[in-house]
Amino acid sequence: MNQVLDFLNKNAILTESDSVVIGLSGGPDSMVLLYSLMQYRNKYNFKIICAHVNHGLRKESDDEEVFVKKYCEENDVIFEMTKLDIKDNFSEALGHKLRYEFFDNIVKKYNSKYLFTAHHGDDLVETILMKIVRGSNINGYLGFSSIVKNENYTILRPLVECTKEEILEYAEKNNIPFVIDLSNYDTTYTRNRYRKYILPRLKEEDSNVHLKFLQFSNKLQEYDNFVNSIVDKEYIKVVSDNKINIDTIKEYELLIIERIIYRWLNTIYENQINDITKKHIDSIIDLIFSEKPNIIISLPHYDFIKQYNYISIYEHTNIEDYKYELKREVVLPNNRVIRIVSETTDTSNYVTHLDSSNISLPLYVRNYRQGDKMSIKNMEGHKKINDIFINEKVNLNDRDSYPVVVDSNDEIIWLPGIKKSAFDTKKDGKYDIILEYR
Repeated sequence: MNQVLDFLNKNAILTESDSVVIGLSGGPDSMVLLYSLMQYRNKYNFKIICAHVNHGLRKESDDEEVFVKKYCEENDVIFEMTKLDIKDNFSEALGHKLRYEFFDNIVKKYNSKYLFTAHHGDDLVETILMKIVRGSNINGYLGFSSIVKNENYTILRPLVECTKEEILEYAEKNNIPFVIDLSNYDTTYTRNRYRKYILPRLKEEDSNVHLKFLQFSNKLQEYDNFVNSIVDKEYIKVVSDNKINIDTIKEYELLIIERIIYRWLNTIYENQINDITKKHIDSIIDLIFSEKPNIIISLPHYDFIKQYNYISIYEHTNIEDYKYELKREVVLPNNRVIRIVSETTDTSNYVTHLDSSNISLPLYVRNYRQGDKMSIKNMEGHKKINDIFINEKVNLNDRDSYPVVVDSNDEIIWLPGIKKSAFDTKKDGKYDIILEYR
């Protein structure tokens, strides 16, 4: 385990006034890492804070918390813990997100320079293989980096050159206590299947296969850094007001387009960026190069809408159908009002004049529905409302909730603010109903 101390000497600059945080589960990996940090502390006398997460998923979780707390008290390590309440909706992604939110809070509380995690070489192999099989982006194929610089602190993973076997041997040799999480052997979890069935076969080919994967990850990181240096310069030319300019982004090579999109998505998704795969990136690229002027696609949590020369984003919203009888006035979900007025000088599309003898009362206001058609004033035949929306450049995100006025036979007699129907009469003609949209 000399490589761990070499890693610390090279990357952890510490003094007596400093403190570091370690994510400590109580398993062999994190306990060996804590033991190594305590050896390093003997030289520099810094503070160590243990951040323990009790996931509450197993009956042993509380016992493990007691074990970790007792060990910390006996070895002059500050103990911090949190218990998660996610048993009913647990996922590996959610567990990861909540863990790192807790770690981040503890780092800030103690103003620590470093957060240490116990990811090792076998973890790196499993992660890269899982990402390749699932489909990901360059950041995913990297697996994870041994050094990650955040805004106010750095994440360090000193065990990345060590195998699980080496860690267990070191723990036994130095009498380092630890607990065993039996869920690590449950093959219903994807990672555990890679660990049990695939990794051993790779080690049969080369016992140091983890170092080859580390070399692969580091080399990919070099290329990634180079591409990022280009993206840093070009990004602001493509993205403004959180929209992608389609004409501009089309000028770049496909690789740069992909990375600009990923950078854009990273600002949108932040801690949920792992929800995004290569398939999602490709969907947005298809959106960019589609000849259709208006398209909408749904990705996790957001809708991505192409409207002529821009791609915009909107959070998923559930559009509820509505239908209101129009007696005197109706207040709509968009906070606008359709009312019956006695007179007006307005002749725009925000007003319509109707003859009650030509329509079936009562009148209703409802939202647009797929397939709606309308007879346009001074035009023959019917026209699809969706085609009108396209011609009038109505925002895709607003169409499903847009109001239409219908009679009791569900005949569309007005598209407020956009088009009058054939039922509209001239201001000097015969009418007894005036509707206004404001």
